Amino acid sequence: MANISAADVYKLRDLTGAGVMDCKGALVESDGNFDKAIEILRKKGQKLAMKRADREANEGVVVAGVDDAATFGAVLMINCETDFVAKNDDFNTSAKLFLDTAIAFKVNSLDALLALQIDGRSISDLVTDLIGKIGEKISISHYEFIEAHQVGFYNHHSHRISTLVGFTQTGEKVADAGKDVAMQIAAMNPVAVDKDFVPQSVIDKEIEIGKEQARQEGKPEEMLEKIAMGKLNKFFKESTLLNQDFIKDGSMTVGKYLTTVSADLSVTKFFRLALGE
Repeated sequence: MANISAADVYKLRDLTGAGVMDCKGALVESDGNFDKAIEILRKKGQKLAMKRADREANEGVVVAGVDDAATFGAVLMINCETDFVAKNDDFNTSAKLFLDTAIAFKVNSLDALLALQIDGRSISDLVTDLIGKIGEKISISHYEFIEAHQVGFYNHHSHRISTLVGFTQTGEKVADAGKDVAMQIAAMNPVAVDKDFVPQSVIDKEIEIGKEQARQEGKPEEMLEKIAMGKLNKFFKESTLLNQDFIKDGSMTVGKYLTTVSADLSVTKFFRLALGE
């Protein structure tokens, strides 16, 4: 059995917002595994805030952008140790330079990004130079790209969240919609474009959690499957982009909003990068 310390208990409490004794019990039951402990709390019907303790969140910035044709877009996260450095002009200028170069060369992987040359030096070397200049550990930790008929993006003013989204059609109205949908992704953090894109492992876990919650509530065993499926449909509604309520008009879903922009308009793919997540 794992040795569960008070620090572990309060770390889980910071992450979830659950009660101290509930956190301790979940950690004991999971033998100290935090992911399993969170799942145990969910199964017991805990209302979890899933907070991220500031001290555990990597600092840095996230930036997204597209090329002039808006058919290729990229988003990257560059990390540092302190918020002070994250606001440093050299740090932010470098992040933008790396992104713009990646977009110009339509880079399709983080390794390819780090190997790109700027004035005869690789981006990897330039990051090392930045470390020497600023005096903190710095790394480009994430890079994603989308190619589509139209690509939209959103950078939160804090530079802690950026999103990228691809569409099946192009045009001025689609470009305007791209801004709205990119903001939706930043605010609502969907897990997939539609329910058909949700991994089976996630579906299975949600069904298991739904059954256990119903069991904890004293529901009959023969009703558990039906109740769990109802909870799964609610999960699809709340957690898949096209089925979420549109934040700018709650009377329609994001999918419905897109059809008001152009018939058969839909989303091909999206990415959301956020510091501390």
